[in-house]
Amino acid sequence: MILPTIRASFGRRDALHLVDLLARNDPELRDAARARLEQDGPDSLLDDPRVRNTLLTDPDVAASPALVFYVLVRQALLEGGIDSAATADFVASVVVAFARTERAYRISEDSEQEFHYLVDMVQQLGEAEEQRAFLLRAHLGNFSLWLAGLFPDFLEARRPSTTTIAWGRPDTASPPRRGRRRRSVWISCSATSRAPSLACAPR
Repeated sequence: MILPTIRASFGRRDALHLVDLLARNDPELRDAARARLEQDGPDSLLDDPRVRNTLLTDPDVAASPALVFYVLVRQALLEGGIDSAATADFVASVVVAFARTERAYRISEDSEQEFHYLVDMVQQLGEAEEQRAFLLRAHLGNFSLWLAGLFPDFLEARRPSTTTIAWGRPDTASPPRRGRRRRSVWISCSATSRAPSLACAPR
């Protein structure tokens, strides 16, 4: 199960590193950033657009990929009017987890079964034991959030032009037949029709 843990892992050494990156050779700016850190806590740095810009452009950045993802997600949400550090922490944790190997298609790190269709997870819920059902529900929500949030163009490109459907369900008016290739009305991240990968994500 994916838990929001990035903000909790942000320590004083990380904070001072961001202060040094932000201030560089400006002692006054460094003193001001440190004073703000002591008075308002680490969010005063993580929410600063200048920190985001520095993380993206400075060649001496030593922050963890998870922290970089958190800052990017947090400030994207702020720009969209969502001022919730807890939400940003969870979304960034999902992005970081799903960027590793095939985790996006598995309900847990130790699971070997992969799901490339939302409908397949829903179908398994009816026969799954309590613990597996919980993991399926959690992954169903996380996968939907990840796919719709990061790859909306991928979903839009797969939308049939003549029918309106709920993503992740087969078109009940014209279901797939035996021996025929599944229609593209199901969300698929299979080898033949995979969502774009996070090329910049940590491996």
